Amino acid sequence: MGGGPLIVTALFGPGDDGWLQLLRRTHYPAERNQVPAHLTLFHQLPPSLERELAARLAAATAAPPPPATIAGIMDLGEGTAFRVESPALEAIRDTLAEAFHGLLMPQDPAPWRPHVTVQNKVSPREARSLQQQLRATFEPRPLQLRALASWLYLDGPWEPLKVHPFRR
Repeated sequence: MGGGPLIVTALFGPGDDGWLQLLRRTHYPAERNQVPAHLTLFHQLPPSLERELAARLAAATAAPPPPATIAGIMDLGEGTAFRVESPALEAIRDTLAEAFHGLLMPQDPAPWRPHVTVQNKVSPREARSLQQQLRATFEPRPLQLRALASWLYLDGPWEPLKVHPFRR
């Protein structure tokens, strides 16, 4: 394994993965779109945690997938995301954050705002245009979560490390 930081994400079920990937491919600048659509739980864990992280993610996914909802549209300034609500996923994240207390990088201990980014690194005007378009037909909808995954950050692209499917 290289020395880059670890990232933890939730992966989507087949019913949701396709349309989220399509939105990201359509609205994210192609030269910057190096990873698939995802919901980030942790942005930067030390690589020394890889084995412990794998064990903790395996334990967290021994249960059925947590219910989740795409609950709204988020303005990221230079991008657009779907806001996600999932108290059960938040509880999983809180348990992991407590276990890794003192090892979290500055972005990760901050209050968690779960979301799926479908557009980033565009002008605020372009972002507002997409948000207006999405809000015109938006209705909250369930979001299928199929797994938690760990990734190695490679200064742009991510290398998949391990996928931990939720028990069905």
